[in-house]
Amino acid sequence: MVIQDALLRKVRDRTAVVGVVGLGYVGLPFAVEKAKVGFRVLGIEQNPARAAQVNAGENYIGDVQDEELRDLVARGLIRADMDFARIPEMDVIVICVPTPLTKNLTPDLTYVESVTREIARKLRPGQLISLESTTYPGTTEEVMLPILASSGLRVEEDFFLVHSPERVDPGNKRYTTKNTTKVVGGVGPASLEVGQTFYAQTIENVVPLSSAKAAELVKVFENTFRAVNIALVNELTLLCDRMGLNVWEVLGAAFTKPFGIMPFWPGPGVGGHCIPLDPHYLEWKAKELNFNTHFIALAGEINRRMPEFVREKVHRVLNQRGVAPSRAKVLALGVAYKKDLDDFRESPALSVIHLLRADGAEVVYHDPHVPTFRDGELGMESVPLTADLIAAQDLVVILTDHSGVDYAWVVKHARHVLDTRNATQDVRDGREKITLL
Repeated sequence: MVIQDALLRKVRDRTAVVGVVGLGYVGLPFAVEKAKVGFRVLGIEQNPARAAQVNAGENYIGDVQDEELRDLVARGLIRADMDFARIPEMDVIVICVPTPLTKNLTPDLTYVESVTREIARKLRPGQLISLESTTYPGTTEEVMLPILASSGLRVEEDFFLVHSPERVDPGNKRYTTKNTTKVVGGVGPASLEVGQTFYAQTIENVVPLSSAKAAELVKVFENTFRAVNIALVNELTLLCDRMGLNVWEVLGAAFTKPFGIMPFWPGPGVGGHCIPLDPHYLEWKAKELNFNTHFIALAGEINRRMPEFVREKVHRVLNQRGVAPSRAKVLALGVAYKKDLDDFRESPALSVIHLLRADGAEVVYHDPHVPTFRDGELGMESVPLTADLIAAQDLVVILTDHSGVDYAWVVKHARHVLDTRNATQDVRDGREKITLL
């Protein structure tokens, strides 16, 4: 095929222009990796502040090196625009937009559909479109392909379409975009060849799959696997609470076994852009096939219950200390969903804060990585972590175990600490003031 061969040549000699739609936690690191090997990258970012930052060489993603982004922008290898006018310039278009859930836990593909329609209006022969956003099996072929085909161009002949799910683990210094194995599934063999060749230019190991649908299922299974196992240890936490046992002691001993087990740890719930959402995509798709995913539904139920359990434990600790929850002063220590990140999307800490405020507690928070946040109608600012602040609180609740916090110092000045992350495991003095989840 003349069109396919021409695109493959551009990809292999890296003269292909790469478009990245959405320059967030997935898109910007991906754009940087492509630009580092010589591709010219055009980003489409509809957040004006982010687009301006990229064009000024100002980094806002922890997994990107500031110096690398500045250098690539200065060399003209990365540029951000706010609209889709430059789609015809792009040989490869990678879509990295959010795929949230509705309030009823059903898939919301508004962003994917909107972007696909914009691409279809300007689609030209010789382009590869890759969806990296996590979604339910069937999205690429059943939702995107009909929209793209409305352009009058033919898939597998005029343009090529693949799904290659992102596998970003924010804050992970060992596994990055470059050395994390990539899976790719195409809507046909020509699309697969182009997609695999493109990703192989910058990623060390690329695994081809038989279809886009298989690639979509791979990603939602990966995160469902984590959600189910986290739910298992969270449920064990609830049981250990009833039995008067330290769940971290039990799990720590269990994980010393060198085979047949892998570590997962409990906490106040699950957060981030994947684990709280992705299993519901699979659950929803299964119902379309008249199949009930019992494990997935139960895991979601248990994980969503954890903020309520933290609230219950807060009440218990306060009551034991003779403090009414409705008159308590509480410091929430950490609101990011994961340690050492500034990302608070779907963070269970926010749910805990909402619950305690609804009980009448006076809640403040400190997070060295999240200076402010807004969640619905609630907006808060991080307060400085001082000895006087800590001493003035009836309870300090550790919700995110950031490594930059001196937990021994916190315990020293606190009246009492509820630790939902086992962040105080190495604290020796004042353990009588610590209650574990």
